[in-house]
Amino acid sequence: MTTAKNFFTVDDLLSAPDDGMRRELIEGELFEMPPAGDDHGFVGAEFTVTVGGFVRENRLGTSRMAETGFQLAPGTVLAPDYAFISYERMASRPRPRGYAQVVPDLVVEVFSPNDRQPLMDRKIQLWLEAGVRLVLAVYPGAQAVYSHHADGTVQRFGPGDTLTCEPVLPGFACAVDQIFDY
Repeated sequence: MTTAKNFFTVDDLLSAPDDGMRRELIEGELFEMPPAGDDHGFVGAEFTVTVGGFVRENRLGTSRMAETGFQLAPGTVLAPDYAFISYERMASRPRPRGYAQVVPDLVVEVFSPNDRQPLMDRKIQLWLEAGVRLVLAVYPGAQAVYSHHADGTVQRFGPGDTLTCEPVLPGFACAVDQIFDY
């Protein structure tokens, strides 16, 4: 991952070349990452199918796939691996051109081998500060999911556990083993 040292704007990010790099903007700092690897892609897809299916079946809101940009502040655009937005939040969102202006209820961030823990921690904090109710930080190498709640609590789910997303998705349950079964 490379980090540029200049201050970048959302417009700069929107006009970045389509060269295969993934980009996020954090407080004016541009972060470029190579395309996600296979483990990352598989796990991200499992969340999209499993959580997204539950959301759709229960008519709770809408889902966004990996790399959808959410503008959290004038100089911050993050792109989670999955996002859920309740119908209540969707009702008040503006429809801008460019990045989503609504704060999701739940986001999933999958840790890749080229990621660094301090940056993952920073992104989790930015999501929570923006008003996300639940951030799932997923670590394929450890086969673990950490649920970070808006009230500051963190819960670890590992092999043999059942992942829940209370209180954001009441009734949702998924075997952690299923997420990493590839």
